[in-house]
Amino acid sequence: MGKTGRRQVAVLVVALVSAALGTGTPLPHAKAAEPAFGGASSPAGSLPGGSPTVDSPSVLGVDLDRVTIPELQARMADGSLTSRALTAAYLGRIKSVDPKVHAVLRTDPTALRQAAASDARHRRGDVRGPLDGIPVLLKDNVNTWSMPTTAGSLALAGRPPETDAALVTRLRDAGAVILGKTNLSEWANFRAAKPTSGWSAVGGQTNNPYVLDRNPCGSSSGSAAALAASLAQVAIGTETDGSIVCPAGMNGVVGHKPSLGLVSRAGVVPISAEQDTAGPMARNVTDAALTLSVLSGGAVARPDEPARTGGLHGRRIGLWRLPALGPEVDALMMRTAKKLRAAGAEVVEVTPPYQDRLAELEFPALLSEFHRDIDAYLATRSGPRNLAELIEFNRAHPAERTCFAGQELFEQALAAPPTTDPAYRAKRAELKDLSRRSIDETMAAHRLDAIASPTNPPAWTTDCARGDSDVIPSSTPAAVAGYPSLSVPAGFVNELPVGLLLMAGDQQDAKLLSLGAAVEHRLDAWRAPRYLPSIGADASR
Repeated sequence: MGKTGRRQVAVLVVALVSAALGTGTPLPHAKAAEPAFGGASSPAGSLPGGSPTVDSPSVLGVDLDRVTIPELQARMADGSLTSRALTAAYLGRIKSVDPKVHAVLRTDPTALRQAAASDARHRRGDVRGPLDGIPVLLKDNVNTWSMPTTAGSLALAGRPPETDAALVTRLRDAGAVILGKTNLSEWANFRAAKPTSGWSAVGGQTNNPYVLDRNPCGSSSGSAAALAASLAQVAIGTETDGSIVCPAGMNGVVGHKPSLGLVSRAGVVPISAEQDTAGPMARNVTDAALTLSVLSGGAVARPDEPARTGGLHGRRIGLWRLPALGPEVDALMMRTAKKLRAAGAEVVEVTPPYQDRLAELEFPALLSEFHRDIDAYLATRSGPRNLAELIEFNRAHPAERTCFAGQELFEQALAAPPTTDPAYRAKRAELKDLSRRSIDETMAAHRLDAIASPTNPPAWTTDCARGDSDVIPSSTPAAVAGYPSLSVPAGFVNELPVGLLLMAGDQQDAKLLSLGAAVEHRLDAWRAPRYLPSIGADASR
C-alpha cells in the first residue's frame, strides 16, 4: 500500500478512536468509566485480594470482554492502569479459562517484562502508539524468534525461526506485548481433503467457546476462540480464503482480511503468495483498525485532523443472501437488512457473477502455488526441507494422524503443474480477473459502498471422522481478488454466532472499516460466550 492508502488508514484510526472515546458515534462495547485496574486499595500491577477470580471477565474492576484499546490507553495515560496489570490479568485468564477452549499453545515467558518496559515508556511520556502495552496473541504460523513457530505440525516443533516475521517486528516496534501463540488448523487447513478445523498435532483441538462441542472454523481458529474467551485484547490471524473471517464469524468476534499486500507476508508460513495475508482480529472494529494501522506501517494521524466514522444514512449495501447456508441464517440476514434500513442505509439484494468459475479455478491454482511457496519457506527452517520431505515426515509420525490421516492436498500439490506452466498462468490470470470483476461490476451496477453476506453458518459439531461441514462461498470473491473483507457479529442461531461479511474494492480498507464500525454499532449483536458443553446435534448441521 502506498502513502495515500496508509494515510487513509491512519485518518480512519483517529476517527474510530474518537468514536470509542465518546467524541463521535459510540461503539456498542463502550461504556461509562469503571474503577481502573489497580487503585487505592490495590496497587497497579498487582492482582488485588478479594477481586473476582481470573475466570471472570470482570478483573481488577474492568470488564475485559468489553473494554477497548482507547479506554485502556486513557487509563494508562492517567496512571490508573499499567500494562503489567493488564498482561497479568490476561495470563491469569489463559491459565484459568483456556483449559476449556484449548486456544493458546504457549505464552511468551517475557510477556510481563515487555509490559514493564511499556509502563516505563508511559511514565516517561514516550509512548510508541495505540498498541503500546496492549497484549497480542499471534497465530502459530507467524514466525517468532523467541518462541516456536509450528503451523501446528510436529515437523516444525524444533528450533524456532531465526528472525521474527515482518509484522511481528512492527508489533514489537509499536510497543505491543507479544503474549503468546494460538493454535490453528494444521498447515492452515491445507493438508487433508476432509480436515477438522481447529485441530493440529501440536495443539490438539480448539473448541468454540460458545458451545464447546462445536467447531471454531479454520484456520485462525485459536486466534478467534481466544478473543471470544477474552484471553488477549487483540490477535493476529492469516487468511488465504476464509481463514480470518470464518473463525471471526463463528466465534462472535471481528476479523479483517486486508487488501493483498497491505500487511507483509514475510515470515508467515505460506499457502499462496497470490492470496495470503495476515490481518487483525478483535472484539470490536476500533481495536481491529488500530491493529491494522500498526501492521500496515501507517503512522497514526494527529487527533485534530478532520475525520469521522459517519453513520449508515445514505450508504448503499448489496446483500448477497446465500440461502444455501440454511433458513435460519437467511432469516437472520433479513432481520439484519431491516436494521440497516432502519438506520438509513439502502439495502438491495445482489448476486455477484462468476462464482461457479471461481470455485472451479481456485483450488488447482492454490496447489501449484503451495508447492512453490512451502518449499521456499521450509528451506529457511530446520526439519523437512521441502514438500516431498514433509509428506514423508507425516507418514513416519503417527501423532500427525491422530485426528485425520489424510494429506491428500500435499500429495496433489506435489504433483501439480509448476507456476511456470503456461496453463497455470492463464488460469491464475482468469481467476484474478473474474474475482475482481465479480466485486467491481456488482458494486458499480448497484452503486454500492459494500457487498454484505453471511460470514458463516452456525458452527457444526467437531468430528474427526467426518471432518468439516464448511462449504462457505462468501469469503471467496474478496480472497481471490485480493480485496478487503470484514466480519462483524450479526447475531445468533441456537446459541451459535453468525457474522455479517462486508467486502469492498481494492485498497478500500479504511472505508470498509468505517462502514463496519457503523454496522457494528447498529447491530450491537455481540454477547459473551457461556461455554455450554453442547446444545444437541440437531441445532445446526
